[in-house]
Amino acid sequence: MTDPFVEFLSRRHRTVLPLKMRMITFFLVGLTVHVVFFFSIFDIYFTSPLVHGMTPQHTPLTPPASRLVLFVGDGLRADSLFTLLQNGSSRAPYLRSVIEEKGTWGVSHTHVPTESRPGHVALIAGFYEDVSAVAKGWKENPVEFDSVFNESRHTWCWGSPDILPMFAKGASGDHVYTHTYPAEEEDFASTDASRLDSWVFTQVKSFFQSAKSNSSLRASLLEDKNVLFLHLLGIDTNGHAHRPMSQEYMDNIALVDTGVAELVSVVEDFFGHDGRTAYVFTSDHGMTNWGSHGAGHPSETLTPLVAWGAGVQKAHRVTEPQPYDDGYLQDWKLEHLRRVDVNQGVLPLLYLNNTDQFKAESLYTNAIQILEQFKMKMIQKKETTLSFLFTPYQLLTEAKQAEFTHKARILIQLEKYEDAISLCQSLISHALEGLVYYHTYDRFFLGCSVVLGFAGWTSYVVLIILKTHASLNRHPSLLKQIPSHTLERLCVCAAVVITVFLLIQRSPVTYYIYCLLPVPVWYSVLKDTCAGLLTLFTSACYLWSSRRRAPLHLSDRQQFVMQMLHVTVCAFVPYLTHSSLQQKQGLPLLNQIISWTTLASSMVVPLLSSTRIFHRLLSIFLSLTATYLLLSTGSEALFPPVLSWLMFVWINIEQEAMLAQGVSGRQELSTIDFSANIDITKIRQLKLDDIRRSYFFVFFIITAFFGTGNIASINSFDPASVYCFLTVFNPFIMGGLMMWKVIIPFIIVMCSFETIQVATQLSSRSLFLIVLVISDLMALHFFFLVQDYGSWLDIGTSISHYVIVMSMTIFLMLLSVVTHIFTSKRLLLWRKPKMHFP
Repeated sequence: MTDPFVEFLSRRHRTVLPLKMRMITFFLVGLTVHVVFFFSIFDIYFTSPLVHGMTPQHTPLTPPASRLVLFVGDGLRADSLFTLLQNGSSRAPYLRSVIEEKGTWGVSHTHVPTESRPGHVALIAGFYEDVSAVAKGWKENPVEFDSVFNESRHTWCWGSPDILPMFAKGASGDHVYTHTYPAEEEDFASTDASRLDSWVFTQVKSFFQSAKSNSSLRASLLEDKNVLFLHLLGIDTNGHAHRPMSQEYMDNIALVDTGVAELVSVVEDFFGHDGRTAYVFTSDHGMTNWGSHGAGHPSETLTPLVAWGAGVQKAHRVTEPQPYDDGYLQDWKLEHLRRVDVNQGVLPLLYLNNTDQFKAESLYTNAIQILEQFKMKMIQKKETTLSFLFTPYQLLTEAKQAEFTHKARILIQLEKYEDAISLCQSLISHALEGLVYYHTYDRFFLGCSVVLGFAGWTSYVVLIILKTHASLNRHPSLLKQIPSHTLERLCVCAAVVITVFLLIQRSPVTYYIYCLLPVPVWYSVLKDTCAGLLTLFTSACYLWSSRRRAPLHLSDRQQFVMQMLHVTVCAFVPYLTHSSLQQKQGLPLLNQIISWTTLASSMVVPLLSSTRIFHRLLSIFLSLTATYLLLSTGSEALFPPVLSWLMFVWINIEQEAMLAQGVSGRQELSTIDFSANIDITKIRQLKLDDIRRSYFFVFFIITAFFGTGNIASINSFDPASVYCFLTVFNPFIMGGLMMWKVIIPFIIVMCSFETIQVATQLSSRSLFLIVLVISDLMALHFFFLVQDYGSWLDIGTSISHYVIVMSMTIFLMLLSVVTHIFTSKRLLLWRKPKMHFP
């Protein structure tokens, strides 16, 4: 009896158009479904927790300071500032004298992600960075937020164009004035990055000098509620370029210390030593020994904090042991001075030099601010939830809110300030927990909708595999569908009920997509469920029974020689580049030209080679390896050559497996041509061996992705990786280059998989369906592991796990088209002239 699949292929001249239409439809539907599933995690996990519309709160007592001068040494580690030199002196003598004589000091425990933007948001706006900023730009604000600058009368800022604009843009009115240097100055190859800090100090001094003769500016400066912010980026830039243990980094700290001392003198002279200026010196994050930051290592999260001036406690000497067992006090020789550690965004009461009443009133105001946010979040959720489905946060119901605030107010009136402070701290803790509760209120509901859609889609793909490859045509009686009128009515009713439910709750548009998408998917599944179940056993039998136990051309040689020479050159370019940078001679122009030329030609050069499998693969691997070398800083440069060798081994193993099974038509790799049209009558059906091939493809894709780094690692990547291309800080170009570095191993595996399909005479659509099922099952697993807390490395890793398996159908479907062109097409730069004979 003739195999039905072969019969189907033999009639392709009558069914080519319908078949193509069905494949295109399946492709578009599958792409749409997975795009929806992919973006669902951003609606479920990464939405802004901030709320607006609260009533501003103010402490009724007079503040102790009229102005604040805020110094932020970007990228400064706590140990780098506090540790003494070998001779017992300090590299920051002025700040050391402040700690020992007239200020309060401690360690600021920064919150992950330890990056400049979230660190400054926590310092100046008082909340941890909005997680929705993961998918947003660096300079633009994903949401509007309030800040100390916005609540000031005037704020003057000097520093980096990457940090200052985000606070100026969100400010109401025009009272935040920014002064930034050109972005081109942030050059990791700079001979002296400390000039960025010198520029800031010079500009501030000129500012006060001009204020002496500018009456309107002087009048503004003499008002209260003013802020002066100095963002000092030189330390961070030197740390990235030369590492935190370098002399450049240490010298930059000394320069900053000198600049702070001089500027304090200028400020005090200008205001006549009125004692109404408060000073704060701190950092947004630290830095690892290898010059990166973003994760939660102590070297990244422990930053210095020194405060002095109006309203700040003076140095407090202690004789008893302090409640810190990390060993830093002894190393820093500061065990005799009280250390006060703080968390970013939390009011540090021990730093305040004021009455207990002022402290209690300040903390009470802080608690009411957070409680107002909680109330607004609760009201928003209550208005968009049916009353019988709404479950309030039990630890802070409306009655308990009133009880907390009333009791705290009474305690302050009775002058029981310590009890009032303790009660306010408890209220703050409950309110913050309640904010998280209402922010994640819909997470379970949306998660169930996405899981239902995942399960339906995976079931649908499994049914397609069974119908296509399980000889269902031999049992036509099994394919008779049950009457679908009842099923259609049920699905329509379900869609109507879901729509009405979402309308009543005034849900966002995306909720309709997540909740309604499973309906048509499960309708398609249920239509054929009977036939699928009846033939399931007939099919782990059909697949089992299908198992059977049983040199370069001269025209290409010059190109391959040139490519290998090119790879050799690219191996030396990073070494020469880094040597030049270490000698502070900048990025050599020739190296930069070679790098960009290699990048631009990496996708073109292979198209000039023969389309024979071995020839084309070798050309592709050499071209991509050359680019990867330029983006490498160490041993990861060996990854593409080893991966390419492994791909050749895999291809040969599959060839040998076909030979062992006695498959007819097996060809040597050197004789198979990518561009040759495969005889469609020789395309075979799926076998159990094809499940192995699909599984190994998924395995190698994951290996390629996590071999030397992934999307998450780009967050804390070493800037040295892109020094062959540019050294001036540009997050988008640098991020794009790192993304290409991540994609290169993908292309190597995809080209090898294309070879497997051609060499084993298997339909790419058939293998794709198996990969689809495997990736969707993995995606469903990783969907539950996505997290929206922790460092950006942790968040990015959880996202990347989900992204990579979703990319099996989104990114890889698109990349497979590119790979097919990359392997089968050839560019002819010249053609031989045709001979004409009379």
